[in-house]
Amino acid sequence: MKILPTDFDGQSIRRVYDEATETWWFSVVDVVQVLTDSTIPKRYWSDLRRKLEKESGQPYEEIVRLKMLAEDGKNRETDTADTETLLRLIQSIPSPKVEPLKRWLA
Repeated sequence: MKILPTDFDGQSIRRVYDEATETWWFSVVDVVQVLTDSTIPKRYWSDLRRKLEKESGQPYEEIVRLKMLAEDGKNRETDTADTETLLRLIQSIPSPKVEPLKRWLA
């Protein structure tokens, strides 16, 4: 897997490319941060995940925990989603940045 930083609207979104499956995996917390400007994006994601689980009755099975470089310089597991799953997730976040992010992902 190749870990490549990327930028959207001046903010970093961590992503990993899995060459075996030719799939990009994006950090969900980073995307939540970009869309919400939340001071605690992990909490926002945790609350959103609980809300989605309650509404649909099941968690997003497509969320994968992968190691990515954290702010403290260590590789830590974080929730990641492929492009398709991420596009579904961001529909649940009220933000004017959703449409630009969807175009950026495409």
